[in-house]
Amino acid sequence: ASGHFVKFNYTKKKKVEILKKEKLDLTKCKFLLIRQNPPFNLEYISSTYILDAIKDKVKIINNPTSIRNVSEKLYSLNYLKFMPNTIFTQNLEEIKKFIKIHNKVILKPIHGYGGNEIHLLSKLNLKLIKRFIKKHNFIVCQKFLPGISKGDKRVFIINGKIAGAISRIPKKNSFLSNLSKGGKAINIDLTIKEKRISKKIAKDLKKENIFFSGIDFIDQKLNGDINVTSPTGLKTYFDLSKINLAKVFWKGLKA
Repeated sequence: ASGHFVKFNYTKKKKVEILKKEKLDLTKCKFLLIRQNPPFNLEYISSTYILDAIKDKVKIINNPTSIRNVSEKLYSLNYLKFMPNTIFTQNLEEIKKFIKIHNKVILKPIHGYGGNEIHLLSKLNLKLIKRFIKKHNFIVCQKFLPGISKGDKRVFIINGKIAGAISRIPKKNSFLSNLSKGGKAINIDLTIKEKRISKKIAKDLKKENIFFSGIDFIDQKLNGDINVTSPTGLKTYFDLSKINLAKVFWKGLKA
């Protein structure tokens, strides 16, 4: 693979400096980190198949077979009892019934990321829903949790254990807490309930061969995003707590 040796300097406006370009034999590396943002599309899937061919020669984080099988939204089907009422569907009639029951509903694409293309519906909008289904096929419909105004919680899971957590507060008049959408990060503690759920998911993800992941809570409910392809926030956590989870990450890999 062609790649770049880079140097980081967070004091500069341009934080990454490219030192040199080089072609690498990936099997000679100690570790490969898959840090590609979704969408989880055919190009992404093809990348995981290619990496499957060398996963016995180099440690790949997260395992390419695992991230192909652990869908970031659909994997949460295992944890519906910890979530707000949620359906995964492309059936318009099901969506109409769901909105009638819950009044305020969140629509999300199954393979989206970063708060992109998420809609809050407080009434039936057939034109938008039809367009959304046509574009994304199966989608997520979820009961809206007004507690999002106080923020969500991102929990960092490393090697089957809770490593830390931050809260992200949406900006004024927004229901999106993602930092890329203007959310503000603050330090928080997890509740007993959140710890219990996080420990269970962490244990399950380790069995799935997922080393590094992030899960999110709103008002003590799992929001259904199990981030296994490109979980973010370690630098933000360090800025808030001065705890360097990167060291925990590498120590766990080298153990």
